[in-house]
Amino acid sequence: MNFRPRPKEEPEINLIPFIDVLLVILIFLMLSTTYSKFTEMQIRLPTADVQALRDYPKELLVSVTSDGDYRVNQQPVSGRSVADLAAAMQNSARAGKDSVVIIHADASARHQAVITVMEAARRAGLSQITFATQSADAP
Repeated sequence: MNFRPRPKEEPEINLIPFIDVLLVILIFLMLSTTYSKFTEMQIRLPTADVQALRDYPKELLVSVTSDGDYRVNQQPVSGRSVADLAAAMQNSARAGKDSVVIIHADASARHQAVITVMEAARRAGLSQITFATQSADAP
């Protein structure tokens, strides 16, 4: 019988599986994380110098309030449908089909309300459309 003491082996920690697991976790976290700064869209709306309002006969002023009400040349439109708005625009267009539609939309007006004005202008046969803006330093 061999009763001599055996040399004791030092226990070793194998780091390779540990590193593999950490890399897999790191890859998983990188793929599943959303970065909110990259998903935001930065939009700068256009500004322009405001000139004094002119009363040209070719201009057709259409105002859109924040509530979604419409006014054509400062006259309220009785209804919010495209057909009502198109009829009011056609009746108020002094220059006929050569009239320029100027859309004055409130900053808090819904996007659909502005699209309704553009559709009504198309139905009324008015193809020249522009948007009114205010200068950046105006209140």
